[in-house]
Amino acid sequence: MRVLYLVITLIILSIASIFIGVSELSLMDIGGLTSQQQEILLVSRIPRLLSILIAGMSMSVIGFIMQQLSRNKFVSPTTAGTMDSARLGILAALILFPTASMLMKVSIAFVFALAGTFLFMKILDRIKFKDTIFIPLVGLMFGNIVGSLTTFIAYRFDMIQSIGSWLQGDFSMIVKGRYELLYLSIPALILAYFYANRFTIAGMGKDFASNLGLQYKQIVNIGLVIVAFVSSIVLLTVGSLPFLGLIIPNIVSIYQGDHLQKNLLHTALLGALFVLVCDILGRVLIFPYEISIGLTVGVLGSGIFLFLLLRRNAYAS
Repeated sequence: MRVLYLVITLIILSIASIFIGVSELSLMDIGGLTSQQQEILLVSRIPRLLSILIAGMSMSVIGFIMQQLSRNKFVSPTTAGTMDSARLGILAALILFPTASMLMKVSIAFVFALAGTFLFMKILDRIKFKDTIFIPLVGLMFGNIVGSLTTFIAYRFDMIQSIGSWLQGDFSMIVKGRYELLYLSIPALILAYFYANRFTIAGMGKDFASNLGLQYKQIVNIGLVIVAFVSSIVLLTVGSLPFLGLIIPNIVSIYQGDHLQKNLLHTALLGALFVLVCDILGRVLIFPYEISIGLTVGVLGSGIFLFLLLRRNAYAS
């Protein structure tokens, strides 16, 4: 029943999103669109909506995967250095291969994101004090170190403005021909669904998973590859969406439990709905101007994150 409510709400807000913008376009015009209105709809509004839905679903699902594999409710691509490592990869691509295609940049960002995520997991293995709050703090410190290195290199090569565009999520520049890379994350999400049960078992610990005959390291590596791949695609196409992969899985876990496969659809739908609501707010609050999605998601997400921290005794495990 909750899935049905989420789907209905998502459909209603998706339709509303298509008709929000500076250019005049209303539901009453659908029967007789002018050529200009058709272009606005097909080139801008629908691509923007699709990118919002895919990015919201993708970042929420990989956040859930990271929380399962790390066995910590406050670990996500934002708090584990994954996004910061991907940003360093983008900078490396801009410096070493300035004329590279978007697919080439995604590949380089993916390699850096994967390396950064593996490094964080190695650090996690060496930490004996497995406190719920301490682990994400370590991840944030690691991410800040990588981010500082990125800023330093960007200054040396006079590329602060170029790399700055990846620091803030923004859907205003999404048009036909600039978002299609996001479709690559869909097969990764499908793969995550097929491995969901194994990720859940792996999240119970290496010894427990091995006793059940699960190839623990292989499953963890597959999960981290999915996380790094999707993070790179979303960062390169849309930008950073802070706290999204952290708060949505926690909200779903509160009313659904921790089984990944059972929660996957809920997490994807709620993540898409949350990003869509933030995007609509960003477009209407100071209309006809627009607040970037990175800011609206960051403000609302940080508020929810603080709430989860204050209620950690009830919800964190």
